Amino acid sequence: MKKYLIQFKPFLLFIGTFFFAYIVLTLVYKLYLNSFEANDVDAVTNIVGRNVEQIMNLFNCDIKIQKNQLSPFLEVWYNKKRTVRIVEGCNAVSVLILFVSFVIAFSGKFKATVLFILAGSLCIYILNVIRIAILTVLIYRFPENVHILHGVLFPLIIYGLVFLLWIFWINKFSKYAK
Repeated sequence: MKKYLIQFKPFLLFIGTFFFAYIVLTLVYKLYLNSFEANDVDAVTNIVGRNVEQIMNLFNCDIKIQKNQLSPFLEVWYNKKRTVRIVEGCNAVSVLILFVSFVIAFSGKFKATVLFILAGSLCIYILNVIRIAILTVLIYRFPENVHILHGVLFPLIIYGLVFLLWIFWINKFSKYAK
C-alpha cells in the first residue's frame, strides 16, 4: 500500500488540494449568499447586470435591467421585451471557484499563481458579461433556440476558456511545467 501512496503522491496531492480549495471557496461563497435576504439579488449578480447594461449601451442597444419584484433575479429588457433573466448562477462565481481551485492545486510560484488567478478571473468575468449580452440579443432574435444557445453553446464557450487557461497554466507556470 505504501508503494502505491508514494507512486501516486503527485496525483493524490493534486486531488486533495483541489477538493480542499474547492470546498473552502464554495463554503465562503455560500456564507456570502446567505448574508442576503431570500428575495434579494446578491451584489456580484447586480454588478454583472450593471456591466451587461453598460456594454450593451456602448452599442446603443435599447436595454434595461431591473430587479424582479417577486423573485431574486434581474430582468433583462431588450427592445422593450423581457428577453432573459440574470440569476445568481449567471454571475460566473461557481466557474471562478472551479478555475481558482484547479490553479491552486497545480500551483507554481506564489506571485505567478496569484497573478494568474487574478488575470484569469478577470478574463472569465469579462467573457461572462459579453456572453450574457450576446445571449440577450440572440435569444431576442432566435427565441426558439434558447436551449441550444443557453444550454449548450454558451456554457461551451465559458468552460472552453477555463480549459484553455488551465492548459496554459499547467504548461507555462505550474510546478509541473518542466
